[in-house]
Amino acid sequence: MDSIPELVGAVSDYLAQGYLRIKLKIEPGWDIEPVRAVRAEFGADLLLQVDANTAYSLTDAEHLRGLDDFGLLMIEQPLAEDDLRGHAELAKLVRTPLCLDETIGSARDAATAIALGACRIVNVKPARVGGYLEARRIHDVAAANGVPVWCGGMLETGVGRAPNLALAALPGFVLPGDVSASRRFYAEDITEPFVLDDGSLPVPKGPGTGVDVLPDVLRRFTVARRDLYPHR
Repeated sequence: MDSIPELVGAVSDYLAQGYLRIKLKIEPGWDIEPVRAVRAEFGADLLLQVDANTAYSLTDAEHLRGLDDFGLLMIEQPLAEDDLRGHAELAKLVRTPLCLDETIGSARDAATAIALGACRIVNVKPARVGGYLEARRIHDVAAANGVPVWCGGMLETGVGRAPNLALAALPGFVLPGDVSASRRFYAEDITEPFVLDDGSLPVPKGPGTGVDVLPDVLRRFTVARRDLYPHR
């Protein structure tokens, strides 16, 4: 957002739509004050977290400690994705739990980060880690170590949103995830839309991923097509 009033307005709108958790993107120069404003406007009960997308370095530790005053769920990926040592050191200096996102590309990465004390929470994005089998392995490693996970998302249509919901229903996913309603990104989805119900989305119950592509909608949005035939 370009200003704090615009940010506060956007948060108000999403809360009105039924979202229960708010994640703010932060970077140097846009961190303490936006968080302060949102917390002051919406109160201590709002589930609030921040995502730095690797924007800081360990030398910013004292500044990042300022976020401890706001009762955040987590600080997501504050340092560079390959800086496990830095995250382990930062975790000793701040009270707010650190969550790793870009750093975690596999179950092995998750095990290493947890063993080093580099995080207390793990974000699992299936698209980032190579698919749902590895995402499940990361969940299992985290759960075995008592580390909560949550399901991150990108810009999935209903085709990707449905299996993300199934993943997020696993028992280790105890924090609200990024699996949003279809209208968050799309005026029209290529499956039946996902609609928030009291802050939650239902896991589809059909076979496979549980959803079907709507052929007419897909046809309208298709920009290229290639038919593949098996060799005979």
